[in-house]
Formats: sequence, C-alpha cells, structure tokens
Amino acid sequence: MATLQFENLSKTSHNTMLLPPIDIELKAGECYVIRCNKVIGSQLLNIVMKQENPSTGSVLLFGENIENLHSVNDRIGFFYLNDATYTRMKVSEYLTFFRKLYRSKVEVEEVIQQIGLRECQSTKISKLTYSQERRVQIGRLIVQDQPIFIMEEPEQNVDLETSLIIHRIIGELKKRGKTILLTTIDLENALALTNYVYSLSDKGCKRIAVEEENEETAVAEETIQPVKLEKIPAKIDDKIILFNPFDINFIESSEGVAQLHLHDGVYPCTYTLQELEERLRAFGFFRCHRSYLVNLQQVKEVVTWTRNSFSLILDDHSRSSVPLSKNRFEELKGMLGL
Repeated sequence: MATLQFENLSKTSHNTMLLPPIDIELKAGECYVIRCNKVIGSQLLNIVMKQENPSTGSVLLFGENIENLHSVNDRIGFFYLNDATYTRMKVSEYLTFFRKLYRSKVEVEEVIQQIGLRECQSTKISKLTYSQERRVQIGRLIVQDQPIFIMEEPEQNVDLETSLIIHRIIGELKKRGKTILLTTIDLENALALTNYVYSLSDKGCKRIAVEEENEETAVAEETIQPVKLEKIPAKIDDKIILFNPFDINFIESSEGVAQLHLHDGVYPCTYTLQELEERLRAFGFFRCHRSYLVNLQQVKEVVTWTRNSFSLILDDHSRSSVPLSKNRFEELKGMLGL
C-alpha cells in the first residue's frame, strides 16, 4: 500500500500553471526525489501541508484524501529550506523540547550522535555554523518519528560533512521503513540518494531513467546484438541517466565532450558528436554547425545576421541561440523546401 500518493495533482492561477500535473506513488522504506525549481517545490509542499488547495487531483495519505483530514502533521514530518530554530536554546534542549511536544520515544542522545553534534550538545544554536544548524533541524525531524518525512533542499549550501551525514541518515530512515520525499534543483545529489528521481517542470512530471554502471554490464554489451537506440545516455558519477531524444533541445561539443542541453539542465554525454549525429538523424536532429546538433522540432526562427552568418532560435524557455554555418544553411533550406 502506498503511504503517500499524488493523483493527477496540479495547481493553476489565472491561467498560469503553478504546479504541473504530477502522478507519483510513494511506498514505505524508499526515498523519492523530485527535481524542480523552488517555486514548483514550494507549491507542492503547500498543498501537502493543506495550506493551499489543488486545482485538480488529490493527495492520498495512507489511502485517505487529505481534504478529509484536519491535519497531516501527525503522520508527516516537514523540513523546509528556510526553517527557523530557537537560537537561544542549546542543541540538547531544543531536541528535548520537540521530543516532548510530539510525545516521541526516540532518545535525544542517539539523535545527537546521528547528526554528529555530540560535542556541541550543550552549545546554544546561535553559536553553531549554518551547516550545524541544518543538522539540528534534521535532528528535530528524526525526533518526530513520523512514518513520512518531506525535505526541501536539505543539502543546499551545507558543508561536505553535513551532506554525508544527511545521506547516512536517509539510508537509516529507509531501513526503519520510513518514506522520504525530497525536492531539490540538484540532480547530482538526487542521483546519489536514490534511483527514484523525477523531473517536474512546466513540461510535466517524468521519471528519470537511471542505470547502475557495473563490470557485468560492460561485458554483456560485447555479446548483445545492437538494437534501435531510443534513449541517449549521460553519465554523472557512477550512474547513467537515459534521456528521450525528443526532450533534447540541442547538443554542443565542448572540449571534445558532447553536452546535452535539455529544458532542465546540461548533461555530458558518453557518445561523441559524430556518433550522436548518426544515431539521432532519424529523430529529426540536424548538424547545423561543426560543433552543434539541433533538434529541428525545437527550432522557432532562422535569423540572418549577415550574408554568411546565421543562427537558429529555439522554442525553449531561454530562447537559446544555436549557430548555423553557411553551408548548412543551404542544406537546411533544401530540407525545408525553401
């Protein structure tokens, strides 16, 4: 059974899409990450918190629509980017206060050990660094001991030690059967946490295909017969993300590395530009310049600067400009029947 579920959930205001439609089912013992900007992420959290109503769809908490609930705070613990703390309190006092507030059975001493602040437990929060204060806020979340934890940008601007502690805590919470949902703009951190990563933008909600790279896969590739390519791989650390060709706006070769430009970011590809040209020709990609491939379905304008200087303007949020060489311009005119 799903612990938390978003069913065709969306929010609009005056014909403006604030939260694109989202359908995700979350289960116990797993971590889920939604990659989105802060505006979309805050809108989603506001709906889950019952601070705002959705325009369509519903949020189900253990199968029950939250519209029928007085509050969700008895089953969901929230951790916000701009959470405030009682800075005059000491670390141990602060966590003990919330332990009593939520009538929790979690031991404060164990939580302090988990967040790596044993030496600071008698220190006032006002004397802590930003990263240490964020750990205290994570500790408050653990003390609540809810079945579901929702975190907004937990690793933003924190030091490496805190980031590692957060990753370890999330792993421990999963082992305890907790459901964890994170919203973040950082895809790399998301992929380091889980394979359940979703991209939420004004184009909708899509799960990012992820494959673990290992030696067995590399050996198997030698014996598998080639099939028609339908996904384009990009590598981040030890994980490979697979993108739908139609989601790629253009590809740029920079210092010998092909960079995939999508709506939500730029990713290094494991193929060369020449290999991508051959593989993507059937998907409507055109070699507009020696260093560029462009998705012709995304081209909105052809701009002539001089007799020998041209550019392609794309129909994306930043109106990206891609160079078009003179020879390729003539070829493109022929393709378009101009």
